[in-house]
Amino acid sequence: MFRSTRSSADIKPHRKFITLIVAAAVAVTGFSAAPARADEDVAKVLAGLAVLGIIGAIVKNNRDDDHPQVTRPHRPTHGRPNRPHRPKPLPPRVARYDLPAQCVRYFPRYSQSRTLMGRGCLRKQYGFEHKLPRACQVTFWNGKRNRVGYRPDCLKNRGYRITRR
Repeated sequence: MFRSTRSSADIKPHRKFITLIVAAAVAVTGFSAAPARADEDVAKVLAGLAVLGIIGAIVKNNRDDDHPQVTRPHRPTHGRPNRPHRPKPLPPRVARYDLPAQCVRYFPRYSQSRTLMGRGCLRKQYGFEHKLPRACQVTFWNGKRNRVGYRPDCLKNRGYRITRR
């Protein structure tokens, strides 16, 4: 059995029109053979063709692309962008020399006039506490247990900075 590979969408529009004309001609010739009701039949055929013509015109009008596509030029936004600017973090080899200023505290049991950087705070706020120089480390008794801190002046002499983050 032979099957056509063309779908109904592949048939060209002018062939559909020719098919419609041939079908209308066959219908009209069939009616002309019966002369008794020829006047009524001819009027019905003409009315039917008029209706088909109107429907065809409406379909064609709907298929036409009468609406031009509206394009608008790109308008750049002025002022601040919607997202906040987040600077790139410093690389680890540079950032490890910035110590948080919030860790500088006064420990009265260590000294009456000097501050230290607390080890517990550095562990939480600074990721490289284990790499701080041992020469700057100070251990003192606070009355209950030994505490460990780092001398800020010693750390500054070794290239560390105390920064607010």
